[in-house]
Amino acid sequence: EVQLVESGGDLVQAGGSLRLSCAASGSTIEDYYIGWFRQAPGKEREGVSCIAGSAGSTYYAEAVKGRFTISGDLAKNTVYLQMDSLNTEDTAVYYCKGDLKITYRAGWYEYWGQGTQVTVSS
Repeated sequence: EVQLVESGGDLVQAGGSLRLSCAASGSTIEDYYIGWFRQAPGKEREGVSCIAGSAGSTYYAEAVKGRFTISGDLAKNTVYLQMDSLNTEDTAVYYCKGDLKITYRAGWYEYWGQGTQVTVSS
């Protein structure tokens, strides 16, 4: 069964950088739409960024535009979120969600990762 696993979350000072990874395991991925979401304490989950695998198109929420960069490596079944100029408002649990086209299976399948904590200190 396919699993999405996030990694790269950490404690970082304001102004610093982190790179999150979302790796798919369990099957070979032919194509994907991967989105990063985040949820801060007491707040609703919000979309941060997404990428369409074969098309290569990307989207960023206004709050992160110009600071975050999403990229994908299909050969490694991994999507990255490079986060620069972090501020305290970026503190949250970050989740990746994938709509995946899996080799030898018809259709697209949705998966969520378990989340990775990003904490930005002032």
